[in-house]
Amino acid sequence: MKTRLETLSSTRETALTSLDVEDRAALEDLYVRGTPENTLRAYERDLVYLTAWKQAAFGAPLTWPEQDEVALRFILDHSRDLTQASGRARETADQLINMRLRKSLACPAASTLNRRIASWSAFHRMRNLPNPFDAPLVRQARAKARKATARPPAPKSAHPITKDVLLKLLDAGGPGLRGLRDRAILLLGWASGGRRRSEIVSLDRNDIGLEEFESKGLVWITLLQTKTTDAGTTPKLVLKGYAARMLVAWIDAAQIEDGPLFRRITRTGALGQKRLSAAAVSQIVKRLLIEAGLDPSYASPHGLRSGFLTQAALDGAPLPAAMRLSLHRSAAQAQKYYDDVDIAENPATDLLGMGE
Repeated sequence: MKTRLETLSSTRETALTSLDVEDRAALEDLYVRGTPENTLRAYERDLVYLTAWKQAAFGAPLTWPEQDEVALRFILDHSRDLTQASGRARETADQLINMRLRKSLACPAASTLNRRIASWSAFHRMRNLPNPFDAPLVRQARAKARKATARPPAPKSAHPITKDVLLKLLDAGGPGLRGLRDRAILLLGWASGGRRRSEIVSLDRNDIGLEEFESKGLVWITLLQTKTTDAGTTPKLVLKGYAARMLVAWIDAAQIEDGPLFRRITRTGALGQKRLSAAAVSQIVKRLLIEAGLDPSYASPHGLRSGFLTQAALDGAPLPAAMRLSLHRSAAQAQKYYDDVDIAENPATDLLGMGE
């Protein structure tokens, strides 16, 4: 697969003909440094897919700017179930499945189509070229596709990891460094507002402030950026109580003075130097679910995030207070977790407080 720099370069090699080699290199570097890691990875995957689709559908490489007809065909190919279909769209889909770029003949999720179109549009902007998806007919087709393929979004975690479930997972953690690390990961991820996997594993030791731990029992967390905040603008987060004590216990036991906060542990129980991956967090959650006697599909790491907000709703915490830690940009998005709380569990139903 192309490197990130090669990906951006290959989509922008004719951006502005007046730029010399040095300016082009500076612009490419600016794009790489100014684009979030997750977006860069999505660009890489989408460019591979778009290139393969165009070759399979038209027997030709991507062109810049792309023709409106190609953009329209892309929408049509990805806005219907092709299981019973025949013809060019089905043949193209079969080729992509054989290449392991498409999972099935079923209609892809609308979010997947939207992301790939967004990437394709971004590639045109990088080249300073008109976007074929802005053509009136193409825009109308895309709007119709959104409505035709609309379906309730699948939850990122089958169940939220609420406090009761979290405690079971903590009890399931084993002894030694591995147990300390796993409990610290769960508690930091949950109690700091429901952190994403990438945010947890991206933390370094110097992102953890212990200046007020001895006097106030507080641990301060500095995240460089999140999905909803830019680098340098993310407010500090705080841990207190058991979560703070467990994180400090991990740091002390592992003698982590600098570098990655959460690291691999070898089969012999020795501490490694490599940063823990986001995928490893998923494995940890799955393993602890099994150890706790729960189905491994019960929840994913995103359950830490949904569980934090769900528990906040159950405990009657104001939505703005919960969002201050979860760092949700949209109140409507965070409100969904509050809405999912069973009405019988809503603390507002017991305002009279007189019981039966």
